[in-house]
Amino acid sequence: MSKAKYILAIIIMVLTFFYECKPENSTDVKENKTETDTVKQVIAEKPEPNETEDYLKTMGLINVQDSIPEILVELKYATADNFLGFEFYGELEHAFVQPECYLKLKNAYNILQKEKPGYTFIIYDAVRSRESQQLMWDSVDVPLNIRHWYVANPERGSIHNYGMALDISIVDDSGNALDMGTEFDFFGELAYPDKSTYFFNKGELTQEQFDNRNLLMSVMAKAGFYVSKTEWWHYNASSLDYAKNKYRIFSYPPKP
Repeated sequence: MSKAKYILAIIIMVLTFFYECKPENSTDVKENKTETDTVKQVIAEKPEPNETEDYLKTMGLINVQDSIPEILVELKYATADNFLGFEFYGELEHAFVQPECYLKLKNAYNILQKEKPGYTFIIYDAVRSRESQQLMWDSVDVPLNIRHWYVANPERGSIHNYGMALDISIVDDSGNALDMGTEFDFFGELAYPDKSTYFFNKGELTQEQFDNRNLLMSVMAKAGFYVSKTEWWHYNASSLDYAKNKYRIFSYPPKP
C-alpha cells in the first residue's frame, strides 16, 4: 500500500468512528430537553399548599371566585390596608362563604348585570375566623361601651365567623370602585346606611355618592341580603341566630 493510500485509509477509519458515536437523533435530544423544561414549569407553577383554605373547603364553604370569577376580591385584613394597619389573615386570600350566601350573591350579581351591564362587585371581607375576630376586638381603638357598633364581640360571635356575611361594594365597567361617601371601615355616622338621606340633605354626601349607596342597597336587598345599621358595605345573608343554629363557627388560628 502506498503512503497516500495508507493515510486515506486512516482518515476514513477516524471519520467512521465519529459518525457512529454521534447521537442517533438530535431531534430526540431536543424533544427530551423540551419535556424537561415543561416538567420544571409545571413544578414551578404548582400552587403552594394552603391549609386554611383547604380546611374551609372541608367545612363546605365556597370560594366565590371559583364560581363567579368576574367578582373581584380584595380581602382588606389580608393586607395592611385596614383600620388596624397590619395584615392578620395569614394564608386566607380568597372570599369563602356558605352555599346559601353564595346563591344570594350570584343572584345579586345577575341583578347588577341587568341594571348596570359591565359592573361587578368587589369583596373586602367574607368568612372570618374566631381568632381574627378576637384580635380585631382587642386591637380596635374605640371605647368599649360602643365597640360592638363597629366590631362584633367575639363572645357573642360575628356572622362573618359563620360565612354568612359579606363586606362588599361595586366596581364600574372601567374597573373603578364606586364612591360611597366614606372609605371601607370608616367609624362614624357618615357610614350609616339609614342616615344616607340625612347626610345627603346636609350636603355631606353628593348626589353620586347617595345614588351609589342606593344602587348597592337595592341590588343586595333584591337578592335577600340585609344591610348593617352602621356600615354601608356590610350585608348579612341571614340572622346571626340562624347562622349559629345551622353552621359551625370558623375557628382556625391564622397561619403565616
